[in-house]
Amino acid sequence: MGTAPRRGDTRQRIQDVALALFAEQGYEKTSLREIAENLDVTKAALYYHFKTKEDIVLSLFQDLSRPLDELIAWGERQPRTLESKRELLRRYGDALAHVEPLLRFMQENQATVRELSIGQIFKDRMIALSALVRDPKASLTDQVRCTTALFSMHAGLFVMQTIEGDPEEKRQAVLEVALDLLTQAHAPAERLGGR
Repeated sequence: MGTAPRRGDTRQRIQDVALALFAEQGYEKTSLREIAENLDVTKAALYYHFKTKEDIVLSLFQDLSRPLDELIAWGERQPRTLESKRELLRRYGDALAHVEPLLRFMQENQATVRELSIGQIFKDRMIALSALVRDPKASLTDQVRCTTALFSMHAGLFVMQTIEGDPEEKRQAVLEVALDLLTQAHAPAERLGGR
């Protein structure tokens, strides 16, 4: 593998199993013992990687934060053009596809997310992304369109669960709606010569 070593397979398995159990029965009702049993490992093996459930959740959010931080850094280096903003949404959509179970966890365990201060970390990232897609000098309606474009991608993850269809086609449909909102928000400025 010529790149940096990936995190250990056991750590990844613990995160995956814990996240599945948290989603299935709730964070509060899931114990470290159950996570270890589902992994078919001893509690000592589990403790080697994570001492508490909180440590598992925090590690998941740290893993989520890294690609978001990279996306924000990329966005900050780009010109504030419609095409740059559209590319930011495309890249964000790709990132969301990989963290869907974690976003479901956040939705279904909001009290825990607040308690662990994870919600504030995620909120800060969303504020930074929102600032990259909207123009503070645009009309309030157009600023709302831009921010809604970003958040429609989140809503799409949940709403699309109840709509039949291929997952990739649904993801593309959500992206298309977000891009339409973003383009619509920029249309007045482009019609008026970039004002």
